[in-house]
Amino acid sequence: MANKIQIINGPNLNMLGQREPEIYGSLSFEQYLEKLRPKFPDIDILYFQSNVEGEIINCLQKVNDYDAAIINLAGYSHTSISIADTLKAIDKLVVEVHISNVHAREEFRQKLITASACKGVITGLGLDGYELAVRYCIQNNFAG
Repeated sequence: MANKIQIINGPNLNMLGQREPEIYGSLSFEQYLEKLRPKFPDIDILYFQSNVEGEIINCLQKVNDYDAAIINLAGYSHTSISIADTLKAIDKLVVEVHISNVHAREEFRQKLITASACKGVITGLGLDGYELAVRYCIQNNFAG
């Protein structure tokens, strides 16, 4: 049976390919997934995106049913104590990804309150950050 990784994207990431392509690129996340999944045929990569904080929390609360999670909480990374608290209750490996380099952007984007509840953070490598996160999960045997 394949290992399962849940990718959870937060607000406005449904606009990838349309919103600020100079920062976020020209691919939608669905287009990116079409390229990512074949690279990992033995991994079941599930995908969830929501602009609603409560829906993200509900999805995160199910992550213990999977082997690992990769999250890009977008703006909620800087503001959501509720999501940070939910992450602390997850027993699986969680890697946070940001497409842009948050440390090279506005000051308010540089504080990630969710990061301390994750194993690590990949930032500024574009969509390739997701592939690196999947590889990290595989190399670390999905351990929490």
